Amino acid sequence: MKYRTFFTTLLLFLITLNLGILIISFAMFKDMVKHAEERSLADHYIITSSVVKDFNAVESRGIHIEEAIDSLLRQYNNFSGDQKVGLALYQNDQFVYSNRQENAWMSELQKPLDDGNRIVSFQKSDQRTYVNVSGMLPAPYDTYTMVYQYDATDAITAWEKMKNMLFLVGLILSILLALGLVLLLNRIFKPLAQISQTSRNIAAGAYETRLPVLGNDELSEMAQSFNYMAVEVQHQMAELTTAAEKKQQFIDNFAHELHTPLTAIYGYAEYLQKAVMTEDDRMSAISYIMSESRRMQALANQLLDLANYRNDQLAWGEQNITDLFQSVKQTLHKKAMEKEIQIEFYSEIEVIWGDGYLLKSLFVNLMDNAIKACGSGGHIIVNAVMEAGKSIISIKDNGKGMPPDIIRHITEPFYREERSRNRRDGGAGLGLAICQQIVLHHGAELEFMSLPGEGTTAKVIFTTS
Repeated sequence: MKYRTFFTTLLLFLITLNLGILIISFAMFKDMVKHAEERSLADHYIITSSVVKDFNAVESRGIHIEEAIDSLLRQYNNFSGDQKVGLALYQNDQFVYSNRQENAWMSELQKPLDDGNRIVSFQKSDQRTYVNVSGMLPAPYDTYTMVYQYDATDAITAWEKMKNMLFLVGLILSILLALGLVLLLNRIFKPLAQISQTSRNIAAGAYETRLPVLGNDELSEMAQSFNYMAVEVQHQMAELTTAAEKKQQFIDNFAHELHTPLTAIYGYAEYLQKAVMTEDDRMSAISYIMSESRRMQALANQLLDLANYRNDQLAWGEQNITDLFQSVKQTLHKKAMEKEIQIEFYSEIEVIWGDGYLLKSLFVNLMDNAIKACGSGGHIIVNAVMEAGKSIISIKDNGKGMPPDIIRHITEPFYREERSRNRRDGGAGLGLAICQQIVLHHGAELEFMSLPGEGTTAKVIFTTS
């Protein structure tokens, strides 16, 4: 593109420049020729008029013209003040007089017209150019033809020098233009080359590559736009990379979750098939197989819920807080009683807006995690308040708590703080991931505050009342 632009622009300039020089040279040549013709015609007329007067004067004194021609015409030898003028006189096509020794050129002169009009012609001889004017003298001397010759070689030589000078100046201008055009195109196309190289770098994975921004012109605006695009590409690629890593982690964790119960089920099934055992041993093996099967079923149900929560539409409606808390309490009553955990509910608001089924699942999962975190005789407080126009429901426990580096990951699928504890309680690390999806579907926010040994507080902040 750069070279095509360079050669096209240079070619157009050369054509225009040389065409202009040719036009100027042609105009100057025509002007020079016209000037030489006009001068020659004027000098011919003056000399002819003077010769006629001299002929009249000679005849009035009774002298024959033929006897006085040399003396009469000799006075016109230096008429123009230089040696560029030649004169010749013919009588009835017979050469009579010439002021130059070399008169061979006279033989090639055109014969004057019968009507007395003068003839102007150009002649080249011995590398010189002449303007010839021939014309008959007026009556009664119309038998005589006066030939005037002007040497225009110097004028043509000056014109040729001027023409050559113009072409030389044109050549210099062309070279300067070519150099300037190269510099200009390099400056113009440099950002494009940088964009091309930067694009290749980004395509190769160097997403942090940026274009330099210099000045405040259109090129700098283009560089800024490109850098903005590169930032967005880098951001999108980072998100895709993170998403891919999370998906891979999800698959790895899921495979790990399935591996343990399947191994146990297969082992006990093989044991039942091949070993001789008592009825109690057989019932124990069957019980373990059923327990692991229920855990796999619960895992499948949670994965199905997670997928549904990501895709399903909500059944929006007003949900009574008291009824919602009562339903959650009944669901978790047995588990709380087993660990002797006290649960207290407080509410300063009456209703929240959302899907009743999903909201119940949300709070059941949050409170179930609180129960798991508490030891025997623990204490959980559920509080619903209105702050800054937002409905906030918090679930606070006095359990073991979590460090900050754990909190950042607890909503990721299959993430578990303590794998042994969660397996013992039947969890697979999907509960809080489900909670996060429910919260996002409601346009709300889920926050956790926790310190080791001081318990955990989970807050659901609804932006709509």
